[in-house]
Amino acid sequence: MALYREYVDVQGDFLNYEDFYKNFRVKRPIGFNFAFDVVDRLGREEPDRLALLWCNPAGEERRITFGEMSKLSNKAANMLRGLGVKRGERVLLILKRHHEFWPILMGLHKLGAIGVPATHLLTKKDIVYRVSHANITTVICASDGAIAGHIDDAMPEIPRLAVRIVTRKPREGWLTYETLMDAAPDAFTPDGAIPCDGDPLLLYFTSGTTGMPKMVVHNHWYPLAHIITAVYWQQDIDGGLHLTISETGWAKSVWGKLYGQWLAGSAVFAYDFDRFSAAEILGMIGKYRITTFCAPPTMYRFMLQEDFSKYDLTSLKHCSVAGEPLSPDMYEEFLRRAGLEMREAFGQTEVVVMLAAFPWVKPNPGSMGKPSPLFDVDLVNDEGDSCQPGVPGEIVVRTHHGSPAGMFIGYDNDEEMTSSVWYDGIYHTGDLAWKDEWGYYWYISRKDDVIKSSGYRIGPFEVESALAEHPAVLESAVTGTPDALRGQVVKATIRLKPGFIPTDGLKKELQEHVKDVTAPYKYPRIIEFVDELPKTISGKIRRAALREG
Repeated sequence: MALYREYVDVQGDFLNYEDFYKNFRVKRPIGFNFAFDVVDRLGREEPDRLALLWCNPAGEERRITFGEMSKLSNKAANMLRGLGVKRGERVLLILKRHHEFWPILMGLHKLGAIGVPATHLLTKKDIVYRVSHANITTVICASDGAIAGHIDDAMPEIPRLAVRIVTRKPREGWLTYETLMDAAPDAFTPDGAIPCDGDPLLLYFTSGTTGMPKMVVHNHWYPLAHIITAVYWQQDIDGGLHLTISETGWAKSVWGKLYGQWLAGSAVFAYDFDRFSAAEILGMIGKYRITTFCAPPTMYRFMLQEDFSKYDLTSLKHCSVAGEPLSPDMYEEFLRRAGLEMREAFGQTEVVVMLAAFPWVKPNPGSMGKPSPLFDVDLVNDEGDSCQPGVPGEIVVRTHHGSPAGMFIGYDNDEEMTSSVWYDGIYHTGDLAWKDEWGYYWYISRKDDVIKSSGYRIGPFEVESALAEHPAVLESAVTGTPDALRGQVVKATIRLKPGFIPTDGLKKELQEHVKDVTAPYKYPRIIEFVDELPKTISGKIRRAALREG
C-alpha cells in the first residue's frame, strides 16, 4: 500500500516537469503523527508487509513487518515513559545501523519526546557539547565500539544525562534495552493529546563544516515532505526494497531509510557494516534483490573499481546520488555498466530535497537538477535580486506565503542564528550556485569557500569536479591560499587512487587536465598529495582545516 497518495493533492502521473512543479502539493492534515498514522495503520491493515530488512557482515538477519514494528514501537514508548521520559524531552540516539533505531524512534514519536540521532563517531568533547546544548536527559546507545565509553568519560561534565540505555550487551552503570523491552507492554495509549503537526519531532546537529554544529529542529509534518525524496527523486517502488548508504546518526538516514520509503510502499534495507566495502554492497544488491539505491558519488566511485560482471544488479530499477557533484565520466561509466541513470539532488539538514533530477528531467551530470515544487527556490545576489541565467548567486527559499512542509522550525534556542539565515520571508542556504538557460542549477560552493584570485571568483567544486575526471584522483579538496600578487591562488589537496605515485610530473599533468576541462584560470597552482583529507564526523571535507593548515 502506497499511502503517500493520500497526502498529495494530485493523483496519477504528471505530464512533464512543468506540470509536476505547478500542481504537486503535499497536504498537511490536522493531527498528523507518522508513527500512529502510517506505521500503526500499516500494522493493522497489512501486518505482514515488510518494513525493515536488516543484516550484517556476520550473516545475521532480521525481517521486521509493520505488524511487528507497530508493537515494538509501542513497547519502546512504554519503556521510555516508565523511565520518566516525558513529552518534549530530548533523547540522544547513537545506534549505528542497528535495527533497534526504527522502533525506538517510532516510540519517541508516539510519546512526544524528541529524537536526537547522532553518529557513533562522536568523541567525549562532542558528547559534552551535544548533551549540554540540547539539554538531553536520556541516551540510547549501541554497545559495540568506543561510544559508550566516551559517554561514561563525559558523565562528570553532563550530570543532566540521567538515563543511559545500552543495546545488546549489558554494561555497568547502564540499563539494558532488551531487558526493558521484554518487560514493556505492547499496547500504548498517549497521555493527553497526541503529539502532532507543529510539535517538535526531531533535532539534528549539522555537520559543522564552517563552525560549531547548529541544532536543527523539525516538526511532525516533516516526514510527509519526504514523499518528494522517496517517490519523485529516488523513485522508490511500492513493494520494493530501498538501500541508502547512511548511518542512522545523520539526517540523510531519514531521507533514505524511513519516512518517504514507507509512505511510498517500499521496505527499507539496512546493512549494518562498520567499514564500507563496495564489493559487499554490490553483493547485497543481488542477494536481497534491492530495487532502488542511493549513495554519495565517492561510494559509486569505489563501486566502479569493482568488476560488475561478478554481481547481479538486475533487480535495480533506479539509482540516485547526492552529497557532492557527480562527474560526467562517472555517470557515463555507471550508465554503461549498470544500464541505469544516476539522478542527483540537493538539500540540507534544514530542509528536504530542494533541487533534483526528477523523473521528467533529463539528468545533466554535475547539475543538482531543477527546483522541487515544495519550495519557492531562487538564486539571489548580494542585494537580494534574482540572478539571470549564468550569473552566480546564493540559493534561497522564499517563504513569504508561509513555511512549507519540510522546512525546519529554526535552530534550537538560538533566535539570533535563526534570524541570521531566515529573515524578510527568505531562507538563505549559504550555498552558491548558478542556473543555466534550461533551468538546471549548478553548485559552486559554500559562500565562505569562494576563492578570489586575480579578480576572479572560483568555486572549489568546479575545480574538484574537473580533478575527479582524472583517472589518478580518488578525492580532492580545493581551497584558496594567500598570495601577494593575486590575493589568493587555487590549491588542490589530493588523495590518489591505489597504484598512482605522487610526482612532480603528475602534478603538472593534473594542472594541464584542469585547464583542458574548465577555464584555464581555475587551475590549481599548488598541489599537495595526502594520504587522507580532514573531514567532519559526517564525512564532509573540512576545507577550513586545510586553509588553516
